[in-house]
Amino acid sequence: MQWYEILVIALAVLFVGGVIGKAIRDKMHGKSGCDCSSCCGNCSDCKKKK
Repeated sequence: MQWYEILVIALAVLFVGGVIGKAIRDKMHGKSGCDCSSCCGNCSDCKKKK
């Protein structure tokens, strides 16, 4: 493997780890990606808010 291939793999791993870390942090702080608008399918976060 060349050095740039290793760099691309490392950046991809960091990106995926960051996305997963943000999702876990948001979940721990009670945030979700749902805005509970009229098109919401009554997700678990909306049931908690009501």
